[in-house]
Amino acid sequence: MGAWGALIMSFFGAFFASLTLYWQSHFFGVSLVIPFFGFVVLGLTACYVIRMPGHGRTPTIKEERAIMWSSIGEGVGLFLASNIVINLNRPDLLLPSMALIVGLHFLPIAFAAKFRPFYILGAVLMAAATLGFFVGPPMGGEISGFMAASALWLASVVAIHREWLLKIT
Repeated sequence: MGAWGALIMSFFGAFFASLTLYWQSHFFGVSLVIPFFGFVVLGLTACYVIRMPGHGRTPTIKEERAIMWSSIGEGVGLFLASNIVINLNRPDLLLPSMALIVGLHFLPIAFAAKFRPFYILGAVLMAAATLGFFVGPPMGGEISGFMAASALWLASVVAIHREWLLKIT
């Protein structure tokens, strides 16, 4: 997990936060852009670290394959889950189901990379989903969405810091 991964995770953290504001808090317009300021800050920091001289961490072929297939599975799962909860007229379950799928997506990557923090990130996202399912509307979606956003942003900060440490040594 390096600065490139942090860039992706920080975007999806902002996406989760913005979706939560829209679906759960009924915000609209310019206010939905506010979470993306966090993405901009983390993204600029990640870009700085990416451009630093030195060697960071590059994934192996096995890790790249796990990332590719789990990302494909995540995309299909998110599509199916969103269609199912919308067709069941249960939009309150959208954010918990998304958090569950994103959390599950990190487990094969953690296994392939032998990287324990991804197990932790996956577990936190799945815990956020579980809380969201059991708390119920309207707080369940807020808990899932904001916990998922926070977990992804924290993981982004850790990934940027890790890449920075690899490049300065």
